[in-house]
Formats: sequence, structure tokens, C-alpha cells
Amino acid sequence: MRGAYDVATVRLAEAAVMDDVGPSVLMQRAAVGLADMCTALLRTVGPGVAGSRVVILAGSGSNGGDALHAGALLLQRGASVAAVLLADSVHEAGRRSFVAAGGLCLSGADTLSASELIADADVVLDGIVGIGGLGPLRPLAAEMSQCAADSGALIVAVDLPSGVNADTGSVADTQAVVGADVTVTFGCLKPGLLVAPARDHAGAVTLVDIGLTSALPAATLLVLDHADIARCVPEPSTEDYKYSRGVVGIVAGSGRYRGAGFLATGGARHGNAGMVHYLDRGDGLAADIVDRFWDVVTSTDAPTSVSRATAWAIGPGIGRDISARSVLREVLATSCPVVVDADALRVLSDAEGPLRLDRASPTVLTPHLGEFAALGFSPGLGAEEDRVGAARAAAKELGAVVVLKGPGTVTASPSGRAFIDIEGGPELGTAGSGDVLSGLTAALLAGAAARDGGLDDDDAAFVAAAAVALHGIAGRLAAEGGRPITARDIVDHVPAAVALVRRGSTS
Repeated sequence: MRGAYDVATVRLAEAAVMDDVGPSVLMQRAAVGLADMCTALLRTVGPGVAGSRVVILAGSGSNGGDALHAGALLLQRGASVAAVLLADSVHEAGRRSFVAAGGLCLSGADTLSASELIADADVVLDGIVGIGGLGPLRPLAAEMSQCAADSGALIVAVDLPSGVNADTGSVADTQAVVGADVTVTFGCLKPGLLVAPARDHAGAVTLVDIGLTSALPAATLLVLDHADIARCVPEPSTEDYKYSRGVVGIVAGSGRYRGAGFLATGGARHGNAGMVHYLDRGDGLAADIVDRFWDVVTSTDAPTSVSRATAWAIGPGIGRDISARSVLREVLATSCPVVVDADALRVLSDAEGPLRLDRASPTVLTPHLGEFAALGFSPGLGAEEDRVGAARAAAKELGAVVVLKGPGTVTASPSGRAFIDIEGGPELGTAGSGDVLSGLTAALLAGAAARDGGLDDDDAAFVAAAAVALHGIAGRLAAEGGRPITARDIVDHVPAAVALVRRGSTS
């Protein structure tokens, strides 16, 4: 599990480390890591280091200093390196080091010469602005950035792409932002590298250790790795049986929206629980579910009477009529974790007065932006500008875990603990994908509740984030080779996703 930190926290950690080692050591560590990455890229996808052409776009701050120091190292390794200076003054120690190593400095105001240099480059280093930068690039920087994009050179962002917000992942002007192929970030991850739209400009992200770890606090914004995800889908032991692995209840689908019932149930069946219990609402769908999925149990019993259930999912395709409202109340009256999705979210949004879900067991809400808005939390909480902040604020206000779906899905607990997903891609944007996720999430919660004897909100957020990741991996596996996919393909690839994270956790 890795943490992501906002700019203020990073600055405090940097200051603490610099007090111990001196102000220049961190920059030298960053420069070495950056130069090493550029060297590896030139050797693997470029012409090699010797004789290669590297251009640095250097702004006025320490970000430009990192790039200039790295340029000096690349010169010593045989590359031809030039720097386009995009400010009246640049980092002086970095400039001196670069010039002493034989580097050429050119004013960005000489746009013709600068453009010609960039056009011939193999690698362009984006050292324009760093993590403290806000707003779009200035016109000259934007022009040079566009030249780099047009050149076909490999663009390497220093710490993060210039023009993106490090804390929120927002982009002030999509026409004035660097689009990197690789981002070399220093010390720790930043939220803006993980959340859209900024993450779409970051390319492949590589983390360089510069010695900040001991000075950083415990992270409250986290990214799961495969070992973390595998903890939520453990292989059954010899003592396990169906009830010890958890029973997940599903309330999904209707005569009008039959597919939602199949997709939510299908997602639940592959979520490592011991049994799936489908609620028969008298619309004829339950019989068809069992015809398709022979292992699923159905009954007309009220959810509160299903004593074996250790988690429920409700919402996909159930409609918004009186019966939907009634069954939602019944499910929320159970004593186990509940996932609320789709139509059930709309039913919640129809409630009069302030909405708060303080249950004895966790409630997990899984809205996309439209459902988030219907619940009354956008644009007032800025979901489009700050997805992490919006999810956290909504979770706190509602007293529920909030899974704000989208590129870089954010899962937040009322405590403020949150997770950013890095597994899901655009292939998940297909009808019914969210229905699969709701069933899968409930199944993982059912298993965790059965194993641990109960969950708190932070536990539930961790498990929900793992389900989001598995869902994303399944989508990616289904789409391999450029195949177009449907939600049913995602269901079919969940077992392969589980196997993948289990292998990764033991390798």
C-alpha cells in the first residue's frame, strides 16, 4: 500500500529532511533519479545515451533546478543537452552545474531556435513548474510545450506534468498543459498523478526515493497494490465452508431491467463469498436467475430474516417505486454491511430532509457523478474539480463510505481515510459495469464480515477499494488485444483478476 500526499505535507517533509542533510541534497538525489530514468529510457526506446539529444524546458523554480542538475549528469554520460530557459531567472545552482558540464542555455524568447532544438530532440524534460504550480501555463511555456508534443520526442515530466494541480488532479486549461509520456516523481505520490484529468497527462509514473519517507506522516490517501487486494479474496482454507466464507444478499433487477439482476448476481458469484442469496420480489426474475446460475439461492424472505447474510447489495435495476423504497428500508434495517447503488441511490436522493446513514454496520454508496449530484453533493462539493475532497466531504456528511466512480475512482470513509484506484480504465464505461461492481463489492464485504466478525467504516472502505481494483483489472483483462467489451465480459474476467492478484501477492 502506498500513500499519496498533498503539497503542504510534502513541503513540510522536505523541510524536515533538509534541516538534517542540507538544502542541496534532496535536489541532487532527485537529479540522479531523473537522470537514471532518462538514461534507461534512451537505452530501451531511444538511440542510446551517447549522442542522444535532450532538451530541458526549465522554469524559475526548483523543478527547473532538478532538470538542470539532471542535464549535467546526462552530459557527463555522453548525451547532447540543451536548456530552453522559460523565465528571466532560473535555479542558479542548477544553471551553473549545467553550464559547467558543457550544457547550452537558450532563452525561450528566441522561439525559432528553441523550436528547432525541440524538433530534433529525442527526449524533452518538462521542468517548467513543479508541485506548487497552479493554473495554466504561461503563453511561452505553452508554446514550447506544444512544440515538444509536435516533435515526437519522448516527454519526461519532472515530479509532475506542468499545468496540472498536484493536490486535486484538475487541469485549468487543457490547451496549456504538458502531456508527458513518463513522469518521474520524487519522494512520494501526489494525488494529481492518480486522478483524472491530470493523470491522463502523466503517462507512466515512476517514483524516485529521495529520503522523505521517515518525515512523512501516516498516509490517509492510499493506493492499493496487488497484495492488498489479495487480502480481500483469500484462498479458502481446509476448514472453510460456505457460511464461513460469507453469504451475500442481492436485491437487483426487475421485470423492466432484467439484465441488472444478472450482472449484479454475476459479479457477486465471483467475489469469493460462499453463497449468493437473491431476493425474489415476485416479478419472475428469480426463477430466471437460478436457471442461469444454478448455485444461487432465492427466497421471498424479508432481508432482516435472512440470518446467514453477512452483506447485501441493493439498487441496480430495482426501479424507484413504492416497493423499491420499501425493500431499501428493509435492507438498511439489517445488521450487516450494505452496498447501495443505482436506483437505490436515487431513492435515497428522494428522501426529504438531511440524509445521514448512521447504521451499526457500514453502508457503502457507489455513485457516479450524476448520482452524486442527485444526492446533493455536486457541484457544491466540487466533484469535478476535486474528486478526493468531494468524496471525503460526502462520506463525512452522510456517515457512509462513498465510492465516487469515474477515472481514478475514489473510495472515502467518514474518518477521512480514502483510496484512489489506479486499475480501472475507460473500457469500464459500458452499460451495466456498475451493476457488476455493486455485486462484487458486496461479496467481498460479505467475506470480510464473515472472517472478521464485523467491519467498521475504515475496514469497509478498504474492502470496497479492493473490489473497485478487481473490477478494473477484470475490465482490462477483458479488453486485452483491443477487444471491445460489455459488462458481461467484465463478469467473466473477475476470476482471472482474482487469480492475478493472488499470484502477485505470493511472488
